[in-house]
Amino acid sequence: MTSYDPKQYVQGVLDQDRRLLAKTITLVESSRSDHQEVAREIIEGLLPHAGKATRLGVSGVPGSGKSTFIESLGTNLIESGHRVAVLAVDPTSKRSGGSVMADKTRMERLSGRQQAFIRPSPAGSTLGGVARKTRETMIVCEAAGFDVMIVETVGVGQSETAVASMTDFFLVLMLAGAGDEIQGIKKGILELVDAVVINKADGDNIQKAEKARREYETALHFLWPASPTWIPPVLTCSALTMAGIEDVWQTVMDHRRRMSKTGELERKRKHQALDWMWTLVEDGVRQHLYENKQVKAALERITRDVEHGRVSPSAAAGELLGYLRS
Repeated sequence: MTSYDPKQYVQGVLDQDRRLLAKTITLVESSRSDHQEVAREIIEGLLPHAGKATRLGVSGVPGSGKSTFIESLGTNLIESGHRVAVLAVDPTSKRSGGSVMADKTRMERLSGRQQAFIRPSPAGSTLGGVARKTRETMIVCEAAGFDVMIVETVGVGQSETAVASMTDFFLVLMLAGAGDEIQGIKKGILELVDAVVINKADGDNIQKAEKARREYETALHFLWPASPTWIPPVLTCSALTMAGIEDVWQTVMDHRRRMSKTGELERKRKHQALDWMWTLVEDGVRQHLYENKQVKAALERITRDVEHGRVSPSAAAGELLGYLRS
């Protein structure tokens, strides 16, 4: 395909053409203005065909086995008749801009399945390491018939807030026997979760996992739940042996049924759409600011004045923003 015809891309995605699916996501992730214009038309065409999938966010402390967990969960879901898309958000080197994780090599068993689609997305400079275009990529994959979206984050940190704002269910993987478990995760993260899962509950680690489960249940008891109809459970599983994996998915489904019944899921999706819009507006304003000729000409001087205390940050910000109004 030599030209960017949005209709051909839309039809290709709806026909579940994997080559066009990958090309569409590449367009969505591109920073080129002509690519972005085409991508917006494609997203608009796909939007009516998206939104029905279950969106699951997965994070975890280092070493918690996120990749193995996602692969085991994804394989289990495929065996049950689902089609699974994994959007793994990679940390990006600030020096080279290259991704440092190869998700398809980390999930070889899952990536070989026709019913699975794994897409590493470079995080770039986006706050918290969450790829700026992950939301659009979710829409593309949903329109292509994938009914389970799994968004993997780079780890416990600022990215969790962003992922929780684009998924229906957010779980954090933890480890038992790695010191003080409660100190291993921030209170702010616990306030976001819909479930805590203690992974690697196998062999000699089963008793430690159960002890960690009780500790997290106690910790969560003192937090105000995000939903009046859902108290986040603490589960144990072994991604290696598959023990407890089905229970995790049943918990996701129980949450979805309850949120759908009360109307909370629909309200959450609406709020997420507005959050998405304002995020894009803020990104657009920032980009427009940096591309402004007057800003480029004055930026070095203003930066130097702020550094040396000659101008306050608020006054400098006001001057820079003033160029957008001129």
